[in-house]
Amino acid sequence: MKSKAAEVFNQYAEDYDKWFDTLEGKVLFEMEVEAVRLLMKNLERPFLEIGVGTGKFAEELGIDFGIDPSSKVLGIAERRGIKVKKARGESLPFSDESFGAVFILFTLCFVEDPQTVLAETERVLKKGGGLIIGIINRESPWGQLYLKKKAEAHPIYTHARFYSINEVIKMIEKAGMEVGAYSSTLRQSPSEILHEESVYNELIETAGFVCILARKHLEVTNDN
Repeated sequence: MKSKAAEVFNQYAEDYDKWFDTLEGKVLFEMEVEAVRLLMKNLERPFLEIGVGTGKFAEELGIDFGIDPSSKVLGIAERRGIKVKKARGESLPFSDESFGAVFILFTLCFVEDPQTVLAETERVLKKGGGLIIGIINRESPWGQLYLKKKAEAHPIYTHARFYSINEVIKMIEKAGMEVGAYSSTLRQSPSEILHEESVYNELIETAGFVCILARKHLEVTNDN
């Protein structure tokens, strides 16, 4: 069954990709990429991005593989040199312990079953492998802006469910992974003239964009 989000991204694939070439898109993209990079230093390949979209982040971050349920965005990602498969995060077409790192950037809010996506992520990660989740923090001014867009029936964000940092942490832990580090950026208000700002190697609870690094446990423990 095709998700509503996949249908929307099929329809708006080109427009979505062109947004990154706007002034706002360029400034936000650079800060968000740097926030992800801060947490990537000790991750091992191969890399997988769930919800790879048009491959903009995957290309910049050197991510090898990407999956997405939208054919149109995958076509653009493939032209960027990403190895892609059409698939949903709830059912990854990969063997257990296939990847050293998995990235879920701006995607958790669009999946139908985030807890199953995280369980699948844990399954395909190698022992000790890393997961980086990047979210628009619902509790920040930027999160409130996107909630307003959703309420106003924005063609893309009307299909999104935005999460708080604590909600995401609980889902990660329920999936059997352990949170180890954070990065944050986008502390300016959406009402300001957009400008580049610092990226912080810590959790800032009011930041608009927050990355969370989690690890799959090295040893599986059985509770008897």
